[in-house]
Amino acid sequence: MANYSFEDFPPGRRFDFAKRTLTADEIIAFAREFDPQPMHMDEEAGRASILGGLAASGWHTSAIMMRMLFDAYLDGSTSEGSPGVDSMEWKRPVLAGDTLGGHCEVLEARISRSRPELGIVRMRAELTNQRGEIVAVCDYINMLRLAGKDADHAHG
Repeated sequence: MANYSFEDFPPGRRFDFAKRTLTADEIIAFAREFDPQPMHMDEEAGRASILGGLAASGWHTSAIMMRMLFDAYLDGSTSEGSPGVDSMEWKRPVLAGDTLGGHCEVLEARISRSRPELGIVRMRAELTNQRGEIVAVCDYINMLRLAGKDADHAHG
């Protein structure tokens, strides 16, 4: 049984993220695999850049935000995935040792006209550092089944 269905997402509903501290090793491992620019791979190169230190790739920051969304509400929900992201902004560098937190909030919720068993939920996620500064903002859409509307396929 899912913990959250469409009906649990009225405008204004907020889900807080658990905090997570990034290590230099995590930043370098992600960069090595997906974004091997010098400021993501080497402390000295990061300090010499406009970022001011060993900085997580924006894509790494986005992946962390995705995990926080999963842990906050997607796990066990009736989510059927997302048709996309309206915007993703990286506002400040995320440096080794930063502790990230934040929240997401429901902006709009409506039942799909073409698939009335699904609700369309427009949301905004904000990721903050240990100083409360916003480091990333994402506006996105989730599709969630209505309560009692079974699907013949796996949750997304």
